[in-house]
Amino acid sequence: MKNYDAILKENIYWARETFAKIDGKFSKVTLRSRDKLSDGVDKNGFHISKSPSGWTSGFWGGLNHLLYNYTKNEEYLKTARRSEELMDPALVDFAGLYHDVGFMWHILSGANYRLYGDEMSKNRNLHAAASLFSRYVLSGGFIRAWNGHWGDENVENWTIIDCLMNLPILYWASEVLHDDRFTQIAKAHADMAIRDHVRPDGSVAHIVEHDRETGEPVATYAGQGYAVGSSWSRGQAWGIYGFVISYKHTRDEKYLDAAKRIANYFIANCSDDWLPRVDFRAPSEPVYYDSTAGAIAACGLIEIAKEVGENEGGAFLNAAINLLRALDKSFADYSPENDAMLGYGTVRYPSRKEYLPDVHISIIYGDYYFTEAILKLLGADFDPWMK
Repeated sequence: MKNYDAILKENIYWARETFAKIDGKFSKVTLRSRDKLSDGVDKNGFHISKSPSGWTSGFWGGLNHLLYNYTKNEEYLKTARRSEELMDPALVDFAGLYHDVGFMWHILSGANYRLYGDEMSKNRNLHAAASLFSRYVLSGGFIRAWNGHWGDENVENWTIIDCLMNLPILYWASEVLHDDRFTQIAKAHADMAIRDHVRPDGSVAHIVEHDRETGEPVATYAGQGYAVGSSWSRGQAWGIYGFVISYKHTRDEKYLDAAKRIANYFIANCSDDWLPRVDFRAPSEPVYYDSTAGAIAACGLIEIAKEVGENEGGAFLNAAINLLRALDKSFADYSPENDAMLGYGTVRYPSRKEYLPDVHISIIYGDYYFTEAILKLLGADFDPWMK
């Protein structure tokens, strides 16, 4: 295996070429989607505007921040800032917010403040951080994902692996407010995730229900995967990226170790074509892909590669590039005539008929993480998940 620098050098022209196609597409899309909070596209390939309270509502604006920071095309910045304005109604409904505020605001308002010093954006991000802070269950030592009930089901003591990606807003708030309680809560939740979500083989459980008083796990659920005990690939990707981000913020080796363990499992379970299936433990037929899992995992693998030695880093970087090249070849559409870029995203394993419309579609966070990963290869100077 070649080392990190050699592998990057071999692929840098491809990365530049790929980003040029991304920019060529979104320089057109940003103009027609400025007033939308996109979650995906309609049957004609154009962005659908969703509620500002949805967990994916920050990704379109966040993507435009990434694009502006690298290209300095002012149209991207205009769209990113318009997204912030469209998101404001969600901040009013404080009780209606869930754990996803990092996804919603840290890559949007947090980015605008860190890059350009906008004080209103700073306050939006602090409001979101305070909301996440308030979700911490003191007796149990975890951040609860959701509120109350779903129908007859009590979900108030559930945690999900996705929440690792919301912790950066807490690390940031600690630094801005000079208050280490935010970081203490972030680390406590990450520690819980290592203990209760990560299995010995590096696979992860999507959902864990906890005893509210002791924090001990009382049940696990399939969530968006195939079944209890299976291995939802996007959950694996959240684990890879989320833990390495916590390592970068804290320098605590146990988070890097967890990221590497999940990453090695992810890599070992990728098929020869490097196109992730929705669940690594689902039946071999029918084949359901999830391109978003590959894009998210690639981001995490690149960050792991930067943190370990040259030779070990080469192995992780090589896996990331294999994923990105496979997505580019099989699932990417760079035509500016429609808004969808990365196809074949899947919201959840289609175990019931009502979920079939969520299979093999374009999802906005697929576009976001694919672009972020390419920019990492190009050495972009802004990391949206750091302080």
